[in-house]
Amino acid sequence: MKDIFLVTPPFTQLNTPYPATAYLKGFFNTKGVSSYQMDLGIEVILALFTRDSLEELFDIAYTNETVESENAQRIYALKADYLRTIDAVITFVQGKNQNLARQICTDNYLPQASRFEQVNELDTAFGMMGFQDKAKHISTLYLEDISDFIIECIDENFGFSRYAERLGRSASSFDEIYDSLKEQATYIDELSLSLLDERLKEEQPKLFCLSVPFPGNLYSAFRCAKFVKANYPEIKIVMGGGFPNTELRSLSDVRVFEFVDFITLDDGELPLDLLWQSISNPSGKGELKRTFICENGEVIYKNDSPLKDYKQEDIGTPDYSDLLLDQYISVIEITNPMHSLWSDGRWNKLTMAHGCYWGKCTFCDGSLDYIKRFEPLSAISLVDRMEELIAQTGETGFHFVDEAAPPALMKAVAIEIIKRKLSLTWWTNIRFEKGFTKDMCALLKASGCIAVSGGLEVASDRMLALINKGTTVEQVARVANNLTESGIMVHAYLMYGFPTETVQETVDSLEMVRQLFEAGIVQSGFWHQFALTVHSPIGLNPEGYGLKPLYEIISFANNDVQFKDKTGIKHDKFSFGLKKSLYNYMHDIGFDMPLQDWFDFKIPRTTIKRGFIQNCLQAEEPFMSKASAKIIWLGGLPLVSSYTKKKKGQTLEIFEMSFHNKTGVVNVSMEKKYGEWFLDILDRLSINEEETFTFATLKVSFESEFENFELFWYSKSILFLRENGLLVV
Repeated sequence: MKDIFLVTPPFTQLNTPYPATAYLKGFFNTKGVSSYQMDLGIEVILALFTRDSLEELFDIAYTNETVESENAQRIYALKADYLRTIDAVITFVQGKNQNLARQICTDNYLPQASRFEQVNELDTAFGMMGFQDKAKHISTLYLEDISDFIIECIDENFGFSRYAERLGRSASSFDEIYDSLKEQATYIDELSLSLLDERLKEEQPKLFCLSVPFPGNLYSAFRCAKFVKANYPEIKIVMGGGFPNTELRSLSDVRVFEFVDFITLDDGELPLDLLWQSISNPSGKGELKRTFICENGEVIYKNDSPLKDYKQEDIGTPDYSDLLLDQYISVIEITNPMHSLWSDGRWNKLTMAHGCYWGKCTFCDGSLDYIKRFEPLSAISLVDRMEELIAQTGETGFHFVDEAAPPALMKAVAIEIIKRKLSLTWWTNIRFEKGFTKDMCALLKASGCIAVSGGLEVASDRMLALINKGTTVEQVARVANNLTESGIMVHAYLMYGFPTETVQETVDSLEMVRQLFEAGIVQSGFWHQFALTVHSPIGLNPEGYGLKPLYEIISFANNDVQFKDKTGIKHDKFSFGLKKSLYNYMHDIGFDMPLQDWFDFKIPRTTIKRGFIQNCLQAEEPFMSKASAKIIWLGGLPLVSSYTKKKKGQTLEIFEMSFHNKTGVVNVSMEKKYGEWFLDILDRLSINEEETFTFATLKVSFESEFENFELFWYSKSILFLRENGLLVV
């Protein structure tokens, strides 16, 4: 038995649990409140994609005569092959039967339907040696074929990472969801509810918490809530998460409370803590924080508690216990290197900071608490949590899900990871800050950083200024180059259709993107069309950006707003050409094709000079180091030998130092008197030492014995070491 039941309804990710319930369970641990968590999505998928369930689905489709399309008929005709292979494929994508990869990569092991029409590009995408990734991609196509069959013949709302998503998107009225909930439960619904019921009987909670991060979880969340109301009326039901936080802030439809008792907004720790206190102690104050309730037939927003939200340092380490961590499945949906990180492999998810340290982008929901209230963790606390999660989950991969990870904290975390001699892998989202110097990127790579994603948005300096991005295209190019040269993959978020954007600017932005990929400094990207949200600076002042919003009467969800742009440009016509060109650029194809060839309508010639990005990369980073910059040596001590040489009639004793690194040997030499000082100081510059040397303190140390530190620091020997582990960050 547990006090609180935390559930993520179907469906989010297949490869790793969405972290909200783990965060809350970790918090309740600090309060001594027992809780149980369940990722209902992965449990449904694992129950659905079995031989027995597939056999039942084929029988239902045949009995109901829903096998109509040519594709569905092909899948049904090959049902024996699907039944024979499904259990083995699921085991493989769970990472438990890796020898199957070579079998999957043959042409006649798995049945193939319409999803395999794209299979011709697999050898180009994965090469001859990438059997595991190629097999995962083929397995994904196979599972998506089955998913297509389910959608057509069993449940039109099914989807691997979303369920009935259209019902949750821009649902200004609750009508359609409400009507759907009156209908008979589907096969997927019944499967979900039977799994949920089994756990509810075991745990017998007093408070049932539904975390709804996306529109694709909303319908199933209400299905679960309806089931609990009908079968466990003594249990109180609360809904929270990313969707309510952004979409339900204008809620007024009382019918919602036929299914739930409470809806909370923003950080869930304090609102749920207060709810639990009121449930476990009904005679208490009953104060609530950011919580909708229904009172006297009316939706009321209660925010009468004077308590402030818990500090990030006090909410505890996420707790992933109860979740089926060894049963998640890794898929590769498309051959995009960053998308494969999202869908392939198990990641422990953490945040470096609450909110965004920048918080000024005009398209972003900066007025909402999860962005506007910036509160970073300390590097020591964060790496403590990482070590706790490694011990708990056995996984050493981390995805920091910040809106934009703060560079100073990233640096501190990297240093702390290296100091503790941890071997782990991590990636995160960033802004393309000028602080990501070559040395900073080398430090991040040394700590285990493998990839970053960042918003390039519209690759136009005028548009970046309108977005208030705080970057320029030149800066983005140089930062991307520093990251790439250090071995960190770069993914760029790209936007088209921003207010006042002209056709010429869209074309020029595409040319910038083409040059970035041709230069090899961006490896992955994704185009999306601008969307107006009510909580963004543009949404709060649309007329100031040349938009005429088309508001609806809101009683339920309120976030995306339809609008007319004064330019009158139909930006959506660019979608196919932008995405097709990007797909080719990611595969090193099509750089020499005219931009016009990607579109079936006339576009203007680009005004961007062909070598613009390459010219950006020629600019040197600042030559002088800041006095406060930290000096760090990532390598070890060298093997030393000495010899003498004559120069201008003088005999000089020379130190020859051989530094062995992972890939070779770096040899440098300097006069003995400098070499002795340098060897002594080098040991103290090690990242493992408690003493921190700055550029200023290093200079003072040198000049206590010698003269002209700058002449020494910018000598050929030191500059060579600067290329091989002597960092200024």
